[in-house]
Amino acid sequence: MTNATAPAPAATSARAPRINFAKAAPAAFKALIGFDAAAREGLDPALVELVQIRASQLNGCAYCLHLHTSDARKAGESEERLHLVAVWQDAAHFFTEQEQAALALTEAVTLIGQAGLPDDVYARAAAQFTEEELARLLALVLTINTWNRIALSTAKVPGTDERVAH
Repeated sequence: MTNATAPAPAATSARAPRINFAKAAPAAFKALIGFDAAAREGLDPALVELVQIRASQLNGCAYCLHLHTSDARKAGESEERLHLVAVWQDAAHFFTEQEQAALALTEAVTLIGQAGLPDDVYARAAAQFTEEELARLLALVLTINTWNRIALSTAKVPGTDERVAH
């Protein structure tokens, strides 16, 4: 009689510790926090979270995705809409025209190297936001993409919230 053994568990991918960006580059970190705060100013907080969630999904940033879905829940966002952000175009009736325009802009700017920012996507957003709001929305997309790249580059662990003011 032989002992059947379960397959060996997959090796965990233990990473070597990486830099703490906030501590290693405090001036850059502080500047980014200021840019982020200025970008959010005057924008609907629910819209801000949707944009940050969608960019984080596209960038594969589990750390930021966890933060922003948690923030969205705390702000009263429904589980139903959170589950549908990734497929918002197929579930458009769950999102306002303004949210749809912002999500389309988020996708285009996040993936800008693939197709640029198409004129129709820009026009759709410009029709839904004032120039000032549109500029802040663009800044928001730029900041979340930067936060995503910092979190991914420094191997931030999802489920830990190390934000100071982010």
